Amino acid sequence: MNERTNDALPVIAVAMGDPSGISPELTARILSEADLRAAARYVVFGDKRLLDLGIEDGGVDPQVQVVKDGEALPLGDRPVFVDLANHDPADLKRGTATLAGGKAATENFRRALRFAASGQAGAVFFTPFNKAAMRFAYPGYDDEIRFVRDVIGFEGAASEFNILDRLWNARVTSHIPLSEVAQNITQERILRALTLADANLRAAGFNPPRIAVAGINPHAGDGGNFGRDEIETIEPAVKAAKAKGFVVEGPFPSDTVFLRAKNGDFDAVLTMYHDQGQIAMKLIGFDRGVTLIGGFPFPICTPAHGTAYEIAGKGVANLGATRAALALAIKMARDGKGSARAAA
Repeated sequence: MNERTNDALPVIAVAMGDPSGISPELTARILSEADLRAAARYVVFGDKRLLDLGIEDGGVDPQVQVVKDGEALPLGDRPVFVDLANHDPADLKRGTATLAGGKAATENFRRALRFAASGQAGAVFFTPFNKAAMRFAYPGYDDEIRFVRDVIGFEGAASEFNILDRLWNARVTSHIPLSEVAQNITQERILRALTLADANLRAAGFNPPRIAVAGINPHAGDGGNFGRDEIETIEPAVKAAKAKGFVVEGPFPSDTVFLRAKNGDFDAVLTMYHDQGQIAMKLIGFDRGVTLIGGFPFPICTPAHGTAYEIAGKGVANLGATRAALALAIKMARDGKGSARAAA
């Protein structure tokens, strides 16, 4: 099965996420959405028994075509579910991060990544993981980027992008301690982040994307009164990006730049560290946020929220972010723009 067969619809590799949270429900419900089913073909990796729990929780019936691991994949209109049989429901502890759950989610993700890396899918989509559970199963698991690198052997630049409707947030540093952020803000890293952001925004249909750059200090340093990072590091990187032809401005105070972006002045904001952008984006629209992992040979998309252990099994999960994430994966796979990587 490949992404050019069956009416040339894109193929999306789907990994079921953490079984102790809302991932089974979200997987069952998203596979039942008529418009999304019509827009792509799906190959889903997980345990069919857990999908059945999600079907019961969500009150839906996605009518998947089940194949055992290792069997040939059929072509047809129904989503194909590759049953890895990797998590006995008797061991399921809803609302709790467990080794068993981490092993299952890790294997699901690994198989979806390898499926896409082999050229059989144009994008990967997954329902939420729990990082603690993933670390139980894979001690080297820092985040999804590290895991993807390990699985497909990729060494190029990659980054997470948080997306809310048409507003994007990119960042220079991500999952590192706050005490290490300043020393990791360099002109080279800022320019690399801008290059990767520009490439992925273009792949998603922005031409050209308008990017604002946030400062790192209060009031963007206030002309050097509160630090010189903006003057000595961030501003020169912005000038270098402009010289490359990027539509970029800044640095701006981080406490106001998202207001301008939200009002339409910019398509994206590049922040210097994780929470500088995440807090703003989640306050604007937590239930609609999408995370795109960009820079790899294929796009990887997921809802920006977590596993929601507190509502696991209750059938009340909000589908908004999951729909938005899968729709973005379909668009990028359909347009053939999965390889949005920064130039060397």
